[in-house]
Amino acid sequence: MTSLKDYPGVASEFMRYRASVMLSHLAEHPFDLTKEGNLNPQRLARFCSEACGYKLLYGTERIDEEVMRVLIDLAQEAQAIQKMEKMQAGEVMNYIQGYPSENRPALHTAVRDFFDHPNQGQAAVEGTAKAKKEVEKLKSFIARIDRENRFTDLIAVGIGGSDLGPKAHYLALKHLQKPGRSVHFISNVDPDDTAMVLRQVDLKKALVLVISKSGTTLETMVNEEFLRRHFHEAGLKSEEHFISVSCEGSPLDDRKRYLECFHMWEWIGGRYSTTSMCGGVTLAFACGFEAFWELLRGCNAMDKVALQPDIGTNLPLLGALLGIWNRDFLHCPTLAIIPYSQALSRYSAHIQQVDMESNGKRIDQKGHPVDFDTGPIILGEPGTSAQHSFYQLLHQGTTPCPMEFIGYKQNVCNLDIEIQGTTSQEKLLANLFAQSIALATGKGSDNPNKVFPGNRPSHILLAKQLTPFTLGALLSYYENKIAFQGFIWGINSFDQEGVQLGKELATRIISRMAGQKGYPQGNSKPYPLGDAYIKYLESL
Repeated sequence: MTSLKDYPGVASEFMRYRASVMLSHLAEHPFDLTKEGNLNPQRLARFCSEACGYKLLYGTERIDEEVMRVLIDLAQEAQAIQKMEKMQAGEVMNYIQGYPSENRPALHTAVRDFFDHPNQGQAAVEGTAKAKKEVEKLKSFIARIDRENRFTDLIAVGIGGSDLGPKAHYLALKHLQKPGRSVHFISNVDPDDTAMVLRQVDLKKALVLVISKSGTTLETMVNEEFLRRHFHEAGLKSEEHFISVSCEGSPLDDRKRYLECFHMWEWIGGRYSTTSMCGGVTLAFACGFEAFWELLRGCNAMDKVALQPDIGTNLPLLGALLGIWNRDFLHCPTLAIIPYSQALSRYSAHIQQVDMESNGKRIDQKGHPVDFDTGPIILGEPGTSAQHSFYQLLHQGTTPCPMEFIGYKQNVCNLDIEIQGTTSQEKLLANLFAQSIALATGKGSDNPNKVFPGNRPSHILLAKQLTPFTLGALLSYYENKIAFQGFIWGINSFDQEGVQLGKELATRIISRMAGQKGYPQGNSKPYPLGDAYIKYLESL
């Protein structure tokens, strides 16, 4: 494995920033949240920012005014805002200098830039025009589906960004689902995933959405063929039930095989594709086109916030800086994202992919190994269930884990009950606030088993209610927060080479398995390690 020793004179730009040196000194004695009186209402009011209906409450982070001032200096030294401006304008941000790479824009913000003051960068304007065309096509398609009333179920087939984001957002808005509509997701190549969905649907009334940017994703192509065979066995024409989302000219862009073909583009990474047709078709089918449109509106509003130089309102940049402080200067390797909202039951899984696939990088954009920590390990489940699962480690474990809580004043279904003076929603939020306080302040005891050390950093994203607009704003908050961290670290947040090696080796093993059944193996080379595992499988 290479190291910085292989590159004499090379040190990361991030670690050369003057602010980084100052932050390292400040981190030697971070703010003590456990000291009597340090955490008080005045501090909570002082460290509070607001945008797009969200309040970011970060008084329970281990920061003070000086740390925040130097973090802002760090963002300015790294030209974080200028890089965000370039990204949203459509300049090439997905690159590794001097090495073969994707070399393209990361322009997911263009597919929702339909509202006030759209970006005037040439690539952004062209991207938005293409996206608007697909949105209009979707609007017409959904109107046709509603009018014909042929389909009650949608089976969404995709994996990774084609599944996690659309599924998380569908579940978040499921309370708005139209009567008589249901959505099912198939992602895993495990045949049980498809089999269980087939048990739940009437194929005559089912619409199948196949999502793959390349049109060649192994799991998606296998599951599509699995479903097509079942449709044919039922005497149905799959081309009258299947629709697709893919790049123009891909194998999925074929009107002979699909009832409708929607497009996305190479400049949208899969994990950033929820606001493209990847997520749009599912949300519009289930909840109506207007719900999807409002999601786009919320995303676009927070995208504009990410361009603001004022840290008091730029929530994504503020969240990014708090994360960098915890990761690189307080040396916390993980981040728990805990939504106190059952509607966001799969949201942590979605952000896990967006963050870890984006910023899980060991080289910078110059191709040099980094000499600092990059993206954290993300975990999370909804509260209060998580409190009865892994909070033991978070409160009394040996490694502090920063936490990001998400909460809403009102629940989405507007159905609640009051018991002994408080509603269930109030009890839910009381638990959220209590956990933030307990993690920060801790508790002493003569019994060492009952000692809570405290000084466990956290912050809260708090809004009135989860709506399509606030859900969109939340998505944009995370996407732009993660991009800001990549800009400051000097890494490429928009490729994902780390997922390729396992895929390549799996393809070789699949070829060997097929060869043992007499199928041609193509150019597959001998693979002793793979063959060894196949033998273990055969011995079962």
